Order: sequence, then structure tokens, then C-alpha cells
Amino acid sequence: MEGMAPAPTGADAVAVGDPQQRQTGSVEMARVHFLKREQWVGWPLKSVFPFFSQPENLALITPPSLDFRLLTPRPVSMQAGRVIDYTIRVLGLPVRWRTLISRYDPPWCFVDEQIAGPYSFWHHTHRFSERNGGTLLQDEVRYVLPQMLLWPVGELTHAIYVRPQLEQIFDYRQKVFAGLFGGVETTSAASAPAGAKSGHGSA
Repeated sequence: MEGMAPAPTGADAVAVGDPQQRQTGSVEMARVHFLKREQWVGWPLKSVFPFFSQPENLALITPPSLDFRLLTPRPVSMQAGRVIDYTIRVLGLPVRWRTLISRYDPPWCFVDEQIAGPYSFWHHTHRFSERNGGTLLQDEVRYVLPQMLLWPVGELTHAIYVRPQLEQIFDYRQKVFAGLFGGVETTSAASAPAGAKSGHGSA
């Protein structure tokens, strides 16, 4: 995105700090799940990153079954402290999700964190790097299920619904990216607590 808009104020401004202090629930006492994806695409970084700098494009990379709807007035400028509101459908019901862009370092990295939504904790790091004439896209997600889903119900729900749905969402994204930017789709790392080693190298 060309240039930088003024820092958001009022309802659109949120202090950037410890994500665990901004989200409800105790992450330290909960099981933190981990998802990681990597994908190489053929376009150069300078041509790929502008797509990710426009939140309006989230609708293009979200499965139609989730009925993604952006609520924040357009255009949406990407910058640290930006709050983005949207809805998706979970089990057929509309769920509102409020996201904070807590870090924005174009064209190398940005982080989105859930302020309000279906998870007790959600922290998604997007990394971009130049690789073999194209771009390596890397996603690292840490998330905690809603506190109302007590063990063992929570882990069962995660195994039969939450994790498979997340994998499907990221599979869909990779197909879209391959179609837009060329390249190949890759597999995901296995579910593991945060800090555990995955099948991919460190980003």
C-alpha cells in the first residue's frame, strides 16, 4: 500500500503491547495450539506484498462457506494499531471478529491478533521473504479455544471440528495464492503446543 495513513484514533486505536493482556482468559493456563504453513510463489516480493496490505482482499482468500464480510469502512489502511472488524459464519451462525494489527513491517512481516471473536486467544504472524526469484509466504498461528470448552470437551471439539476447519481454510488460501502468484501448495505442520518444534524450520 502506497504511503502511510495517519495513526488511527478513537474507536480505531488500540494500544500495542502484550497480546495476552489484550485478550480475555488466561493463556498461560490454557492449551495453546500451533499451526504453521509455508508456501513459495513465483512472483517477487514487491509484487506480492501489496495484495496482503489490503484487508479488503480477505474475502478473496476465505472459503465462501464462511461468508466473510468486512465491516470496517473502506478503504482500510494497514498500520500498527489498526483495528479491523468483520464477520464470518461458524456452524452456520454469524460471528463477529475484531482484529488488531499489532505489528506492521512492510514488506517483511505483520501480525494480527484477535481482540474479540470465537477464540480465547489468536495470534497470527505473517512473514514474507525473497526466495529463488519468488516469495516465501509463512504463517504462524497460536490459538486457544474458548474457555467454555472445558477439557476433555475442548480437545475433542478441536480434533473433530476446529483444527480440520482451520486446515481447510489455509488449504483454500494456498490454492488462491498459487492461482494468483504461481507456485505450489505445501502441507502444514502437525498440531502442537506453542514452542514445540514443527515439521518446518524456524522462520
